[in-house]
Amino acid sequence: MNSSPLSEDLTQEVFIKIWENRSILVEVKSFKAYLFVIARNHTLNSMKVIFRSEVAIGEVVDSFVHLRNETEEQLMHKEYLVFLRKILDSLPERTREIFRLCRDQEQSYDEVAKSLNISRNAVKNHMVQSMKVLRSAVKSEYGISLSLFLSFIFGLHR
Repeated sequence: MNSSPLSEDLTQEVFIKIWENRSILVEVKSFKAYLFVIARNHTLNSMKVIFRSEVAIGEVVDSFVHLRNETEEQLMHKEYLVFLRKILDSLPERTREIFRLCRDQEQSYDEVAKSLNISRNAVKNHMVQSMKVLRSAVKSEYGISLSLFLSFIFGLHR
């Protein structure tokens, strides 16, 4: 529910009420308190009417479900990242280093081979091994493909 137009409407209605009852303002000791009470009462009465409508109830429920789904997604995203880090940390040190150079730093196999003074084929073998471990772990833990798992982590499914 977008509250900005509703807030503007309620504010306008409060000032109309004040204008309509301007004759009693001379009796008011604290205009600030008077304004607060009128605004609060008018807002609460308006909210009662609004929340009786099925449309408003539907919007509140939709908003709640959307917020709940976002929270669940965030928790799952964190869980997936922790899982991914755990699997990567279980790789042999050299394989993990090569994986991070290729994936995190987006270096080509040739660039990694040159910087580590190993053959391109060795880099490829380490990457193949790391992808096999990841694929197997994701399939075993979540029952989904590695590509689906990675698309969730990196937001490609949205």
